Amino acid sequence: MIHRILFASLTAVLLTATLTWSQARIKDIARLEGSGTRSVVGYGLVIGLNGSGDRFNTRFTEQSLANMLDRFGITVSPNEIRLRNVAAVMVTAEISPYVRPGSRFDVEVSSVGDATSLAGGTLLATPLSDLEGAVWATAQGPLSVGGFNISAGRVAMRKNYTMVGRIPLGGSAIRAADSATVATGTLRFNLMQPDFTTARRLAQALNAAFGDQTARALDAICVEVTPPADFDELGQVEFIAQAESLTLAVDVPARVVINERTGTVVVGENVKLRPAAVTHGSISIAVKSVPVISQPGPFSSGQTVVAPLDQITVNETQTPVVTLKEGATVAEVATALNTLGVTPEDLISIFQALKEAGSLQAELVII
Repeated sequence: MIHRILFASLTAVLLTATLTWSQARIKDIARLEGSGTRSVVGYGLVIGLNGSGDRFNTRFTEQSLANMLDRFGITVSPNEIRLRNVAAVMVTAEISPYVRPGSRFDVEVSSVGDATSLAGGTLLATPLSDLEGAVWATAQGPLSVGGFNISAGRVAMRKNYTMVGRIPLGGSAIRAADSATVATGTLRFNLMQPDFTTARRLAQALNAAFGDQTARALDAICVEVTPPADFDELGQVEFIAQAESLTLAVDVPARVVINERTGTVVVGENVKLRPAAVTHGSISIAVKSVPVISQPGPFSSGQTVVAPLDQITVNETQTPVVTLKEGATVAEVATALNTLGVTPEDLISIFQALKEAGSLQAELVII
């Protein structure tokens, strides 16, 4: 059963890797320069919690609440505040480069104090600024946590993580982003994964669609594009829409990605092997303690004694040597390793050994 599951997993990896040679749209592999998202962050208060807020010794929450009340003409000392229904939080979001004043977006709220849950809370109006301190938006609204954390005495029940919540469309932009994509003149497409071959193919696809000298690859990331003369300032959106819809074959490096925590192995289509011989065996040792009962003789004054008897069993599994020919494909690698009956954990060890032996012609990435 394990063999069938492993072979099915490797077959799925093969099918996934084969799809990398299919045509991909430019908009799926590249972004216009200047069209990246902007990270914003803010500090705020969540109110309305059912006794699950920050505790008495959370001084910054007490000071924040006192400052907020002072804005409404209520003067109170932070030392006199008892926190149970309020929690200090950090609010984070990613703002699109095309936002305009009033545009809405989702925000994420995370506790920074010792609150036990943010469920049922409401975020007060919080300004959101970038790393330079410029305020771009505000956030406010009820939190959606999607779980619960209930405790009574020594008994507790918990579902999901309740210290982080989201506010759908809880952010509101107060200024327009400076988008470089609406300006006239030269545009630049930046590949998400740098590759010289893919950059050259992207430039060729644009030249084939809009004429020679429209695009040229500057390096492994950037492709410079000059819209044709018939696309004036009002037609640049149309040019970008047409350009992003073009397709090309994406070239990917030979790579094997391993996640040792989960036992996941992903093998790329371009992975090749030099001649190698692989064998995989294991030795299992089992130690058992069997109780032995000693009975005294009849009519004697002895007592029944139970003594443990330790037994050690060693089982060595013999496996054949599998030969991998030069230039073996992913399918052949999957079939060969499946004959050894390896588990995903064993597969990780085999790939690491092949890399050390110089047989694996690919980059080995461990995450």
